[in-house]
Amino acid sequence: MFHVAIIESINEKAIDSLSRNSKYSYEVIENFDENKSIDKLKDADAIAIRTGVLSEKAINQCKKLKIISRHGVGYDNIDLEAINKRNIPLTITINANALTVAEHVFAMMFYFNKNITKFDKSVRNNQWSKLIMDGTKIITINSELYNKSIFILGYGRIGKELASRCLAFKMNIYIYDPFINKDDLGQNIKKIDELEDGFSIADYISIHIPLSEKTRNLINKKNLIKMKPNAFIINTSRGGIINEDDLNTALNDNIISGAGLDVFDEEPILHNHNLLNNSKVIMTPHIAAHTSECWERHGRETLKNITDYFDDNLDLNTVVNRDSINL
Repeated sequence: MFHVAIIESINEKAIDSLSRNSKYSYEVIENFDENKSIDKLKDADAIAIRTGVLSEKAINQCKKLKIISRHGVGYDNIDLEAINKRNIPLTITINANALTVAEHVFAMMFYFNKNITKFDKSVRNNQWSKLIMDGTKIITINSELYNKSIFILGYGRIGKELASRCLAFKMNIYIYDPFINKDDLGQNIKKIDELEDGFSIADYISIHIPLSEKTRNLINKKNLIKMKPNAFIINTSRGGIINEDDLNTALNDNIISGAGLDVFDEEPILHNHNLLNNSKVIMTPHIAAHTSECWERHGRETLKNITDYFDDNLDLNTVVNRDSINL
C-alpha cells in the first residue's frame, strides 16, 4: 500500500476516489507547517500539495518519497533542486484550469470596456446619465472587443484557450512564445518575436508564463512606456513578472489605462501597497482558477498523476522536471 500525504484540502470527490482504491492510504494535513508537520510526511510515498512550501529541509526528511504532485501549474513553492537530487518527479495539473483562467481574463476585459460597476452605481444612486453625459459632452463611453488587438504572453494551454475565445470575438491575436513555431499557429494568430513589438500594438496584454529568474520583472518601465495610452494589462499567471512599482507609475502617469491583477509579488498583498490606492487597477485574490468545476478537475488530476505514476502510466507532459531526472 502506498501512503499519500495531501497538504491542504482538495476537492472531496477527488479524495473519495482515492479512498476507494485499496492500493492507497492517505492523510490530509491542514495548516501545514514544515517544522510542526514534518512527522506526518516521513511515511509518505507521495505528496499532493497546493500552496504549502516544501523546502530542501522538509524534502530530505521524506525518505520514502517517490513523487510530488502539485495542485496547480505553478511550482515555485517547491525546492526543485532538492527533488532533482533525489530523482523525484514533480507533476502539475496541466489540463484543469485552462478554461477557467481564460474566462477570468475575459471578465477583467469586460470590466474595463463595459464599465458595468460604474453604471450599476449610477442607477442605484439615481444618477441615470451623470456618468455618461456632462451637458453635451460624453464623459464615459464603453468600447468593444471587436477588432481590438490582444498580445498573449505564453501560448500554452491557457494561452490557447484564451486565443480561441478572442477569435470568437473577432479580435486581432498576437502571441509571444519562444517555444512555439509560427507554422504551428492557427489561422488569424500571429507570432511576435520581440516583446517590444507586441507591446506597441496591443490594446490588451494577457500574461500566461511561469515565474523564473528570466521572467521576474519582465514587464517593467522599459516596455510599459511602449504601450498605447488606452491599453490594459492583465496578469493571471504569477506575481513578480510585472514590476509593481513601475506599473503603478505607468498608471498614475497615464502611460496605460488600467491593469487587472489576480497575482502579486507578495501574497496576500501588503496592506500598505501603493496599488491598493490606485483606482485604475482591478484586483482579485489569486482566484482565477477557483470555480467549483475547476476545483474538482484540479483535485482529480492531482491524485491521478500520483496513481498513474505507481501504475507506470504517467503522462510525461505533466512532469516539469523530466529533463533533470531519470524517469
